[in-house]
Amino acid sequence: MREANDIVVVGGGAAGLATAIFARRASADRRVVVLDGAKKPGAKILISGGSRCNVTNVEVTERDFWGGRATIVRRVLRAFGADVTAAFFQELGVPLHEESGGKLFPDSNKSRDVLDALLRELHARGATLQADHRVLEVTTDGDGFRIVTSRGERRARAVVLATGGQSLPKTGSDGAGFAIARRLGHTIVPTTPALAPLVLDPEASFHRSVSGVSHEAEIAIWMDGAVCTRLRGALLWTHFGISGPVAMNASRHWLRAQLEGRRVALTVSFCPGQSFDALDETLVNAATIAPKSTVQAFTAARVPASIAAALLAQNAIDARTTLAHLSRDARRTLARALAEWPLPVTVTRGYAFAEATAGGVALEEIDPSTMQSRVVPGLFIVGEMLDVDGRIGGFNFQWAWSTGYVAGRALARVGT
Repeated sequence: MREANDIVVVGGGAAGLATAIFARRASADRRVVVLDGAKKPGAKILISGGSRCNVTNVEVTERDFWGGRATIVRRVLRAFGADVTAAFFQELGVPLHEESGGKLFPDSNKSRDVLDALLRELHARGATLQADHRVLEVTTDGDGFRIVTSRGERRARAVVLATGGQSLPKTGSDGAGFAIARRLGHTIVPTTPALAPLVLDPEASFHRSVSGVSHEAEIAIWMDGAVCTRLRGALLWTHFGISGPVAMNASRHWLRAQLEGRRVALTVSFCPGQSFDALDETLVNAATIAPKSTVQAFTAARVPASIAAALLAQNAIDARTTLAHLSRDARRTLARALAEWPLPVTVTRGYAFAEATAGGVALEEIDPSTMQSRVVPGLFIVGEMLDVDGRIGGFNFQWAWSTGYVAGRALARVGT
């Protein structure tokens, strides 16, 4: 005998829990069950933000995301914005506070509090969470769906795919939901890691010489010889390459270009917003104003001292040289190094270290007013499964809450 439910949500992460909560809030007579393959759901919530969970951001717009059409992303976000998200968590007993970059964290600084609040609300609203129930297959079955799990079969009038992407596979995100969606007829935009640290050529010594140093920077992504994207933020040099928000944001662009067979290169500016020409002019003026000042002093005034020393050493510029005695070639070399230092990326650290997945179910195949499939009526797809990935700062969680809200409200009308 197969157990029947009105709504089966496949995946008990952020998007799945939100969908179930909002579905029951909108219609308390709907039988809603959340199936999750893990014995303890919510692992990605628990480890996010250094186990503090960056719930959302003060300001979230479609410009904070890449992937599918921006107009679709905007419509979904406006249905349940960041301010409403903050109020929702306040209501659940998890007040948020703002940190640098507009990031909103729980006041307790504990991701466990976020997960526990969601689980309490899920149960209070009458939805059921069944852990250790891995969904193996979903097929259409008459006027509903047949769901095959590791613990038997069940039927449902509507199914929500909320299995996440492939990032951080140790939390259970293995991409199985993509295979289910594909078999149901959906187009899967090829996936790559997103928000992953970047590995630099081991033959390059610069990153190892400044390992552990962090500073503000601007990374330029060059496609086929021209800059297509500039990103600003904190950069962390490591023994293997680079990490920090700006490097991790850049990773998806490098990987997508690789996937498309494009010629891609990355450079870093140690002086964000200043071009090579501007820095060269600054050096010329500095030589007039302070001719006895050394190139080490000039450079260290703009970047951390260890970075300054490494840049000068890498370019064979004597740190003791005064600006008045700096040759034209050396001056231009230094200006170029500060504005466009090459980052010889070889690979990223992959899904095991990525915080999100780029690619997924094609956004055009989803109705943004409901999150319902345009391919299979009664099928809803939310969260990281979709071809939408946000930058670091709470944006991917906001996408989970927003898509969950839109789907949950729509699910309350299924079958009516």
